[in-house]
Amino acid sequence: MFAYVAEQDGKLVGFVHCVPHRATWTKTTYCYLEDLFVSPDVRGGGVGRALIEAVYARADEIGSTRVYWLTDKNNTTAQQLYDKLATRMSFIQYRR
Repeated sequence: MFAYVAEQDGKLVGFVHCVPHRATWTKTTYCYLEDLFVSPDVRGGGVGRALIEAVYARADEIGSTRVYWLTDKNNTTAQQLYDKLATRMSFIQYRR
């Protein structure tokens, strides 16, 4: 697992953490971006993008061939950013 934080003017404004893991269909690892949070007062200012790009860089360093995450279907604000940084997939999640 690895994590990053974002600070502005000495104040914590965001964090992200990821879980690299083996995958069935590849010899490499995948990286699950488990949590991403940006303080509401700085959203839209590039913090989320910077955190995701930091994850991409670390995933590349460790040889992960995929970074992926989930978001709520109603989280349209975040999806505007995600659609610029990644490809939206068609999978549906089932849970017990």
